[in-house]
Amino acid sequence: MDHEATARRYYDLVDAGEYDELVALFAEDVIYERPGQATIEGRLALREFYEEGRPLSNGEHELHAVVPDGDTVAVRGTFRGEQDGETVELGFADFHEFEDGAIARRYTYTDRDTV
Repeated sequence: MDHEATARRYYDLVDAGEYDELVALFAEDVIYERPGQATIEGRLALREFYEEGRPLSNGEHELHAVVPDGDTVAVRGTFRGEQDGETVELGFADFHEFEDGAIARRYTYTDRDTV
């Protein structure tokens, strides 16, 4: 799967709650950064985040732009779902950096303080 297809697959798997397949897209020593929040390091911590710590739920991502550039894929979109039991709609921009075919670093920027 090429980098763009992998990035697109990521959102499908998040929305479906398929965490085994989702985590397999990432390098063992993945780094996931979200401004103002603790950095997530490694697949185990990433799995824990998606299974227990992610404040967003019951929603889906609409992708407006997916822009591959070498080993980086930038994605801009909208998430519609729930955060802490309330309905939300928020804009996001993500950057997925690849090494050896896996997502090695991920950055998320949103129009909310915490996600």
